[in-house]
Amino acid sequence: MAKITLGGNPIQISGNLPNIGDNAVDFTLRTTALKEKSLSDYLGKTILLNIFPSVDTSVCAKSVRVFNKKASEIDHCVVLCISKDLPFAQARFCGAEGIDNVEMLSDFETGSFGEDYGVTIKDSNFKGLHARTIIIIDRNGKIKYTEQVAEIGNEPNYEAALKAM
Repeated sequence: MAKITLGGNPIQISGNLPNIGDNAVDFTLRTTALKEKSLSDYLGKTILLNIFPSVDTSVCAKSVRVFNKKASEIDHCVVLCISKDLPFAQARFCGAEGIDNVEMLSDFETGSFGEDYGVTIKDSNFKGLHARTIIIIDRNGKIKYTEQVAEIGNEPNYEAALKAM
């Protein structure tokens, strides 16, 4: 299990990230329009999962903005921004920020995505939310890249993730 911190204090997460080369675990999440989307909806493209606690925090919001800008420059890819925020909050953020090159998906309904991918925070004030993580899935559904951000308040390594695309 990864060792991560929140404000410098150790926190526990639900498990380990998938291994490079593993098949990505299927998921069903809700869009901002409350429609279901699954991994199979995106196969055939390279998928970047930008996983974070809440779009209502500055670092999470910044990661969505950065990937929104960069996603339009990469062919045959999709960026999925995943949190447990309600779809209404995700839609409000995207509307206010002009976000239209990434897809927001919510794990609010079951939390199974966070458990399956090992990113659910198990303690602290963020208990139940997702740890900041980047996962890239190739066109065939295999895990290609992972980054577990060691301090929740830090940004992911954007350049390394984009290079892995």
